[in-house]
Amino acid sequence: MSVLVGMTTFDCTDPQTLGAWWAERTGGKVVKDHGFLVMVELPPGGTRMLGFHRVDDPTPGKNKVHLDMASRDRVAEVDAWIAAGAKYVAEHSFGGLTWTVLEDPEGNQCCISGYPERPSQS
Repeated sequence: MSVLVGMTTFDCTDPQTLGAWWAERTGGKVVKDHGFLVMVELPPGGTRMLGFHRVDDPTPGKNKVHLDMASRDRVAEVDAWIAAGAKYVAEHSFGGLTWTVLEDPEGNQCCISGYPERPSQS
């Protein structure tokens, strides 16, 4: 037996606002709004769906699951996310990869990296 991951879901207090925010950041679109659950379909090439589920009592502290995204221009992308309401948390580098940790407007953390350096082909 095996399973397919169909959606990554965020607990939040305002699924409509947060779903729209993530749709704009990722180039996705809101495809379902059930009131308590908003579903965002993402462009081809990665995870297909993000869900934003209203909860009365969001889990405090750092989220245990987060999205790792990559951009050809990490610095410009991070700047654009911050201008759109994300909060800068930290920046890290390891093994040729640099990434920036951000929080969305409800405090969910995510990371934006550059593409990893590839060994030269000799």
